[in-house]
Amino acid sequence: MLKFVLQRLATVIPTLFFVSILIFGLQQLLPGDPAIALAGEERDPETIRYLREKFHLDEPLYVRYWYWASGVVRGDLGDSVRIQKPVTELIMEKLPVTIQLATMAMIIALVIGITAGVISAVKKDTWWDYGANVFALWGLSTPNFWLGILLILLFAVQLGWLPASGYVSPFEDLKANLAAMIMPAFVLGNAIAAVLMRHTRSAMLQVLSSDYVRTARAKGLDERVVVMKHALRNALIPVITLGALEFGTLLSGAVLTEQVFTIPGFGKLIVDAVFNRDYSVVQGVVLFTATVYITLNLLADVAYFLVNPRLRH
Repeated sequence: MLKFVLQRLATVIPTLFFVSILIFGLQQLLPGDPAIALAGEERDPETIRYLREKFHLDEPLYVRYWYWASGVVRGDLGDSVRIQKPVTELIMEKLPVTIQLATMAMIIALVIGITAGVISAVKKDTWWDYGANVFALWGLSTPNFWLGILLILLFAVQLGWLPASGYVSPFEDLKANLAAMIMPAFVLGNAIAAVLMRHTRSAMLQVLSSDYVRTARAKGLDERVVVMKHALRNALIPVITLGALEFGTLLSGAVLTEQVFTIPGFGKLIVDAVFNRDYSVVQGVVLFTATVYITLNLLADVAYFLVNPRLRH
């Protein structure tokens, strides 16, 4: 397994290098001039010239990439041209919020999705199966922003149980924090749970029809042991991959959901940066999320060996 992990780690650097070129190159296609946007309404030529020199906007494309990439290697993602703060500091400010939201959403998705998928496969062609499939179809077809608005109308406006929007740090008030985060977490987790349910059901149906499961049943093992120990463990392999990718998506920022509930996470950060043509923030956040994606894929591959011993050979 160590050799496999080292081989995967050897692909991380060239992958990130290619991603950095892609991020920087596509960023330059955005319309508008950040120097003009920063200069304000008067757009004084001297101010514009100073801003272009300060942020190397008057340099060739490859020179600007070199300045940015060399800073990234040193751990410096640049400074925000809008609010004059280091991008790394901005990421560290938003990261705890996004991690909490993503973790809560993923827990909800795993509990609902895997449970519904297992029940649907074990109770195939019963009303349990039909109900789980209806839930999956509803979760896949319901837009997050629409579900979020409905939850706000029900639990915040009508019942008054939860706040409609906003964010409170868990270190200030844990109860208020959970109350503010539960609705956006459920909105995000609902869609992922539907996908996990479909994949879990499909994998479980395939495993339950395999020879070793029939042998386990023929030996007289309890059905719960057959399903949970022998079938589910092998069926989790594709679910692990999907879960890692979905968690990476959540960490990259749920733009619409964070806008609806006014959650100050990565989604709101990158939207504001795009509208303000804050190139450094966009590049830094996208590169950070790409690194998270690659890391989560590596962890998913390692988890394969822990879940299924046959892959170790």
